Amino acid sequence: MNEWKLVQNDCSEALARLHFFSVKKKHHKGDIEARITVKEFATAKTSDMQFYATADIELNQKTMRFQPCGWSETLVGALGECMRNLRKFDYETAEDPSALPSDCGR
Repeated sequence: MNEWKLVQNDCSEALARLHFFSVKKKHHKGDIEARITVKEFATAKTSDMQFYATADIELNQKTMRFQPCGWSETLVGALGECMRNLRKFDYETAEDPSALPSDCGR
């Protein structure tokens, strides 16, 4: 057991150590940098939720926004699941409102 976990008095405090990663996602207008934060919880609610990874970008913005994430009992498992979800969807830039026709939505 890591010593840092011992400073948590109550599991409701949800103490977590953070691990940071950076990855580039291909986009037709150039690469997009995504930062992934993996939380390592001192006490997990279940044995398979020790690590939770989430990316700082949303994908599939035009259809249904999705923020890549992943749970696992290992750091590499959570990071890997988040990366798989990051690869599944495209990064879609929002359309410039000035480019829409003036009668749009009427």
